[in-house]
Amino acid sequence: MALRELSSLEKFLGLKKPHKYSTQGVKKVPLLQSNNGPALVGLATIASHLAKEAKKPELLGTTPEQRAVVQQWLEFRVTRIDECPREEIRTVLKDLNQYLEDKVYLAGNSLSIADPLLYYAIHHIVVDLAVQEKERYMNLTRWFDHIQHYPGVRHHLAPVVVLRNRVYTSCHH
Repeated sequence: MALRELSSLEKFLGLKKPHKYSTQGVKKVPLLQSNNGPALVGLATIASHLAKEAKKPELLGTTPEQRAVVQQWLEFRVTRIDECPREEIRTVLKDLNQYLEDKVYLAGNSLSIADPLLYYAIHHIVVDLAVQEKERYMNLTRWFDHIQHYPGVRHHLAPVVVLRNRVYTSCHH
């Protein structure tokens, strides 16, 4: 899955010449063989490299604090989402929903490399959520919908329908 995501990330970044990726180990960690040095290993490392190669370092953060937050979200993606047991996914969604309560993007006031990578990671989860569940995770759903409509992000993924108005269970509203 990560290899397809890296391909979509390349397109989003506007890189014209696609890289060749492979995986290593049981966990299928992404690997990018470089012409000018050692192979790059890991989703976060490769994504950061691609942003620099595309001459879009702002996607990695513009201040030291923002760069740290972007790296934190890339780490979150790999450790909390990619490694998440099925029975714990609701906890992760709840945590994301709470974090996004007063935010448009994961790290600051503009899109970072963490936004599309997290979007790619949870797409298969959000697409299967019922309307009521999407409402329960309203902040996450809002962020997800915003990112899926961000120019050039979605690529290989189907759009997820998100209702714009809340569904009420009683007529007292």
